[in-house]
Amino acid sequence: MPDPLKIIFAGTPEFSVPSLQTLIESPHEIVAVYTQPDRPAGRGRKLAASPIKQCANEAGIPVVQPENLKDESIQQQLASYGADIMVVVAYGQLLPPAVLATPRLGCINVHASLLPRWRGAAPIQRAIIAGDAETGVTIMQMAKGLDTGDMLAKVAIPIDPNETAAELHDRLATLGNGALIDVIEQLANNTAKPQVQNESNACYASKLSKAEAPLDWSAPVEACQRQISAFNPFPVATAQLGEEILRIWRSKIIQRDSAAYQPGAIIGVDKQGIKVQTGEGILMILECQAPGKKRMSAADFVNARPDLREPGNGFVVEKSP
Repeated sequence: MPDPLKIIFAGTPEFSVPSLQTLIESPHEIVAVYTQPDRPAGRGRKLAASPIKQCANEAGIPVVQPENLKDESIQQQLASYGADIMVVVAYGQLLPPAVLATPRLGCINVHASLLPRWRGAAPIQRAIIAGDAETGVTIMQMAKGLDTGDMLAKVAIPIDPNETAAELHDRLATLGNGALIDVIEQLANNTAKPQVQNESNACYASKLSKAEAPLDWSAPVEACQRQISAFNPFPVATAQLGEEILRIWRSKIIQRDSAAYQPGAIIGVDKQGIKVQTGEGILMILECQAPGKKRMSAADFVNARPDLREPGNGFVVEKSP
């Protein structure tokens, strides 16, 4: 075991918390935590501290919240901590070259994909949408490019066919904890074995947009299922039923090769939910949310809408605006 290192941690959302907590419980010293400035949140739009700031405050660790790290005075402050290494987990800001070069052992990043697949902002959701059989966590040495640095460790897990992005997020948040400690010790001992990423296998996980939320019922059932799973909890898949835009939170595939009805047709309702014909296959809506209402089981939604049991009902096929 090497001597304890001085570590700067940079992160912002809930995903970052298990990594920070692991480092707090390790023999190493967290000399500072960098996180995004407090942002308005909730209906009252009051300023709210990030999950990482809350975790650091509870542990008595100094918190720094610059708008960015470009200013020379901010960079000098970061250097003044004398950190051996900087650990970055979903910080939400790019590190300038001057910051990357500051810690003695460099900066490492915990990224929620099996690089070089799914570099960028939304790797968890893009893996689900693409139908990937597995994903995982990669710990890499940070470089100037976006998620392009040499890989120091990978941990893989399978993706369940019905797993939502929220569920996969929680599994991935803790997956790399052990590997993170191992990598830090390898860097300290000069035993790390960096692997260069294969650029030919790289793809970009673009940020999620509400414009992607509407379902196209003419698509195959697998595509609809993946979209619903990937967009839970944001931006949540939507479908137009009459004049209403429903949010579809959860679903499952009932049949993969059926095309007996028009896409979007409601072909049955029961205590499990709402069966909908897609372009190829049948999807069961399990959980949904009407405008101005709380999310609920599709069965409860049907109980409040007995008209859905009548023949001829269906969702608008084309994507709503």
